[in-house]
Amino acid sequence: MNLKKFLNKLLIFIFLISIISVPNIVFAYTKKVVLGGENIGIKVNSNGVLVVGFYQIDGKNPAKDAGLRIGDRIIKINDTDINIISDLTSSIKDNTEVLEVTYERNNKTYNTKINLYKDSNNVYKTGLYVKDKIIGIGTLTFIDLNTKMYGALGHEIMEKTTGTKFEIKDGTIFKSNVTGIDKGTRNSPGGKRASYMLDDTYGTITKNEINGIYGVYNKNIDTANLIEVADSSSIKLGKAYFTTVIKDDTKETFEINILKINKNDATKNIFFEITDEKLLKRTNGVVQGMSGSPIIQDGKLIGAVTHVVVDDSSKGYGIFITSMLKEIEN
Repeated sequence: MNLKKFLNKLLIFIFLISIISVPNIVFAYTKKVVLGGENIGIKVNSNGVLVVGFYQIDGKNPAKDAGLRIGDRIIKINDTDINIISDLTSSIKDNTEVLEVTYERNNKTYNTKINLYKDSNNVYKTGLYVKDKIIGIGTLTFIDLNTKMYGALGHEIMEKTTGTKFEIKDGTIFKSNVTGIDKGTRNSPGGKRASYMLDDTYGTITKNEINGIYGVYNKNIDTANLIEVADSSSIKLGKAYFTTVIKDDTKETFEINILKINKNDATKNIFFEITDEKLLKRTNGVVQGMSGSPIIQDGKLIGAVTHVVVDDSSKGYGIFITSMLKEIEN
C-alpha cells in the first residue's frame, strides 16, 4: 500500500470515529423538577411608566395632543429616566409648561413634547392615567433543583386596560393564601380571592414571556416533591390530574379528562374538562388564579393550566411543560 492510500484510509477512519463519538442530546431540559401547585402572590414593576388612559383639563388633553396612545411606555422626561409614577410627578413639579418625553411603542422609540395645562387649582397636569406595577395571584408550576429557577402561570402577564403584554423591569413572587372563591358562571369566569404577604417573598421575577413567568426561587426547596417530566409525545387522551390551592395554603389534586392535544398552539396545547365533582361543586370549574397549576398524568408532570373556556368553565386549556422548561434554559 502506498503512502497516499494509507493516509486516505486513516482520514476516513478518524472521520468515522469523530461521528460515532458525538453524543446524542435527546432531552435538552431537566428530567425531574420539584412539583408546584402553591398559590403565589405576584408583583411586577413596569419597565417605564405605562399609559393606560387620558383625562381632559378644561376640555383639552395635552398628552393625547402630543401623540401619546394607550399602551405607550414613557421611559424618559427631559433626559431623566422614568421608572415609577413618582419619577413622572417629580418631573412635572420641576418643570413648567413643556415636557420633553421619550416613549416606546411596539419596540420603537419616539420623542414628543407635552404642553402642560393648569387645572382649577393652578397645578400643571399632563392629562395622563399611568401605571407602574401589577399585583395579582397565580400558581407555581415547578422549580428546577439544578438552577433554582421556577416557572409559573403558563402564560404572560397582560395589562388589563391596554390588553398588551406588561413589559417588566423586575418583580417578586410572595406568599399568598386563598381566602375565598368567586364561582364561575356562563360567560363570566370566576376567581380566587386571596390575602397578600408582600414581605414574605419566595423569589424574583426576571422574565414575563408568552409561556409563563420565570425567576430565581429563594426559599428552601422541598425535594420530597420531585416529579419526572413527560415529553409532549407521551401525553395521551383520558384521565389526568392538576394540583392547586382553593382554600388557605393547602394543595389539593383534582381529576380531569384530556379531550384534545394540540401541538400547534403556543399555550393552549391540552384541552380538558374537569370531572372532579368536588371541585365543580366548590368552584364551578377553572377560575382565575389557577393559571400555572401543574397537570399530571401517569405520575409525570405534563403541563400547566393556562386558560378557562369562558362559556363553559368546566373546560380549560393547558400548556406543555416542555415549553416552560425550555424557557429557563434561554
